[in-house]
Amino acid sequence: MDDQNKNLLLATALSFLVILGWYFFFPPPEEAPQPATEVTETAPQGDTTAPAAAPSAGAATAEADAAAAETEITEDVPRLTIDTPRVEGSISLKGGRIDDLRLKDYRETLDDDSPIVTLLSPAGQPHAYYALYGWAPGAGLGIEDVPTANTLWQAEAGATLTPDTPVTLTWDNGKGLTFSREVSIDEDYMFSITQSVTNSSGASVALAPYGTLARHGEPANLENFFVLHEGVVGMADGELSEIDYDDMTDFDPDPRDGSRAQVNTVTENGWIGFTGHYWMSTLIPAPGEAFRAIAKYDERRDIYQTDVVLPTVTLAAGESTSANTQLFAGAKEWATIREYERAGIEGFLDSIDWGWFFFFTKPIFAVLHWLNAAIGNMGVAIIALTFLLKILVFPLAYKSYASMARMKELQPEMEKLRERAGDDRQKMQKEMMELYKREKVNPAAGCLPILIQIPIFFSLYKVIFVTLELRHAAFFGPFQDLSVPDPTSLFNLFGLLPWAAPAPDSLLSLVFIGILPILLGVSMWVQQKLNPAPTDETQRMIFAWMPWVFMFMLGGFASGLVVYWITNNVITFTQQYLIMRSHGYTPDVFGNIKSGFKKDKAEKAEKK
Repeated sequence: MDDQNKNLLLATALSFLVILGWYFFFPPPEEAPQPATEVTETAPQGDTTAPAAAPSAGAATAEADAAAAETEITEDVPRLTIDTPRVEGSISLKGGRIDDLRLKDYRETLDDDSPIVTLLSPAGQPHAYYALYGWAPGAGLGIEDVPTANTLWQAEAGATLTPDTPVTLTWDNGKGLTFSREVSIDEDYMFSITQSVTNSSGASVALAPYGTLARHGEPANLENFFVLHEGVVGMADGELSEIDYDDMTDFDPDPRDGSRAQVNTVTENGWIGFTGHYWMSTLIPAPGEAFRAIAKYDERRDIYQTDVVLPTVTLAAGESTSANTQLFAGAKEWATIREYERAGIEGFLDSIDWGWFFFFTKPIFAVLHWLNAAIGNMGVAIIALTFLLKILVFPLAYKSYASMARMKELQPEMEKLRERAGDDRQKMQKEMMELYKREKVNPAAGCLPILIQIPIFFSLYKVIFVTLELRHAAFFGPFQDLSVPDPTSLFNLFGLLPWAAPAPDSLLSLVFIGILPILLGVSMWVQQKLNPAPTDETQRMIFAWMPWVFMFMLGGFASGLVVYWITNNVITFTQQYLIMRSHGYTPDVFGNIKSGFKKDKAEKAEKK
């Protein structure tokens, strides 16, 4: 490999190192979650021109919601039980809120006695998070004429929401309007809500159905990591939007209620809600339904909120109307969300944060998911995926390694060129380019595998970090969660000594790395020995340190990613060795290792 090729390879590798190092050692600063308040959101309030403008908020609604929040956990509020194969919880009859939901299939930690994941929680509890539905009053109605967050709904005693038994809530305003709300749920995470109203008042009225998701303060487990989106996620007529929590505080103020709001008018298909690392809640109007999608932040109460407001309906005396919406509240399982998308929720699979390299991450995850289902072990599936990726890029890799082998064959002629040119570098470069052209050798071909590897690496990193299917996915032995760093440590000799390893977030964990990062460093070091060390002292020093720098840098990355990198190194070494041999050049791996130690000893002797 000539100096030009070495410089290009070095520049590429160092660029990759700088990118990884910057994001590893200088991630975006974490923000402490805000304390929960004890007031609920202000329910949307419509007008006769909906959905042209955002709903305004009335003082009466705000006061009613505040009262509801203060009494929610102190009063004996009637509730309806939710019990399905995958979720459990309850619906509060005060406000008709879906505000108590837990996911049966997922635990907080790997411990068998760990509590199951809580997704929704009532107002009055820390970090309250719930869904609320209602009707915004228009012409002919006041806030007291429609159900609010303080309304006590009626339901059949002992009713339980299951996939086979929907529940119905009813409320009569005493002025001729009768409201009902039927709630059903499927076998997974999708609620269906049908809101109905019958006008027996003898006069025409106008009102608009809405749905709300409200969070009191930022989530307690907000990760604030650069590779992950947490906050509002929505789809509006094919356009995906992702808004972080801190960006919501910068919305323009709404003069009607003082909150900061962003309003989008959706003409046909869309949805909006909140997404986290693994869980999501989303409001979904019926396909083809126009609505307003609203994201807002009430800084006075520290409440983040998303609304869907359907068009205002004018209801003549004696008429009835209904509005159908859905609520997804559950785990971001790829297969489940894909089925909902196939059932008509446009772009729902994009609620998973695929990132900028979505054209890589989506197919990579689809193949990984299939391999895991076929093999039954996510670690082995990652290894199998690595083999498939290497097969996919093998033609390019073959040309690259073949070109590198030809470069080795040209080394004697290149040395003669250097001797003839002497200090005339311009003459040497000209003659070298003529030599490459004559022998049909591309000096930059050796860098192509690295250039291909970078987007694949970042895409797989995104897949492993973001997707739920990697959470608590086991490999073998101590590696029971491939989404977290290697749990073993040099500090206790990988579990042989009777004391615990350093905490993952401590400085000691960066030094006392585990088995997988060490194997990564060794595999990179052996791969380097396919070629003699560079003659330039600076290049030789950088190349010598690079495997060990990567070893400590990637030691804090997800175990699944390190498994991929080790496998990739082993396959790359094997491919390069065999291809170079097939072109008449046999890499002297052991000789290069020995010469490296001899050079180190010689340099130490010279210093002495």
